[in-house]
Amino acid sequence: MRTHQREILIYYNPESSNDKKTVAYAQSLTPHVKTYSFDKAPSTGTSWQQIISALNLRPKDLLNRAHPYYQEHIRGRDFDDEGWLNVIKHNPALIKAPIAIKGHKAVLCTSATDIYKLMKSENPVLA
Repeated sequence: MRTHQREILIYYNPESSNDKKTVAYAQSLTPHVKTYSFDKAPSTGTSWQQIISALNLRPKDLLNRAHPYYQEHIRGRDFDDEGWLNVIKHNPALIKAPIAIKGHKAVLCTSATDIYKLMKSENPVLA
């Protein structure tokens, strides 16, 4: 998944104060921020595969293992990458932190300030 170089795309949980902070930090970096609630996240495995590839993580690494649904239905089970992609695709609310995408770069923002990692290559002051 690719965005325009000046645009930041964020998938997040609008109910989470930390996720809202991430969006606010992104908006302080550029006026070109598009936000999507996790329930409006990509619905295809291919889109998720591209995002996960850009994050350089395993699909399982995106999941909030403390979430009640995870504890009840997924804990203790093992899936291949395609299986984990299906878990994410059908349960995007399990994603533990906002995902920010700019150009070919993507960051899992476990802290609101992780959004600055998208800007490192452009601005040596933020590096």
